[in-house]
Amino acid sequence: MDDVSELRLQRVHPKLAGLIRQMAEQLALEGISIRVTQGLRTWEEQDALYAKGRTTPPLGEKYEVTKAPGGSSWHNFGLAVDCVPMMPLGPDWNETHPVWKRMLAVGLTLGLEEGAGWRTFKDYPHFEMIGSLPEKPNDYVHSAYAEGGIPAVWTAAGLYVPGPILSAGPNTA
Repeated sequence: MDDVSELRLQRVHPKLAGLIRQMAEQLALEGISIRVTQGLRTWEEQDALYAKGRTTPPLGEKYEVTKAPGGSSWHNFGLAVDCVPMMPLGPDWNETHPVWKRMLAVGLTLGLEEGAGWRTFKDYPHFEMIGSLPEKPNDYVHSAYAEGGIPAVWTAAGLYVPGPILSAGPNTA
């Protein structure tokens, strides 16, 4: 995986980062390279993405980037990443390309939830941890976050990790 991806993986839960690295290693054996395009996001960054297509140009449903405002995405808690297959000339955003299907299949075999399977909003690049977490961040998660930030959310979800956690900051593809 490239340096850009590794920098983004340093800012998400170590278990999620490990699963994404496993996915990348398995795909690399098949000649498929991936990049992490998004990882941990601030609530403000999430709100800016949420506004695209709704209140900021270009307006219209086909331009909506996410259905989750700030605090409603696992990205805001370091428990989700977006990945895209890489081609020689850069990212492949064509979700109908066979490498996408393979990336999604490998993610599922590793126990990740992929956004491509969501009913109302297909988010093909999205992968998140599943298990003891609710489907989306709820009042309990927000309460833990208000009391102790991301470490408190991870602890409340049974995912405690000792040591410092990097803060959310800009993500660029």
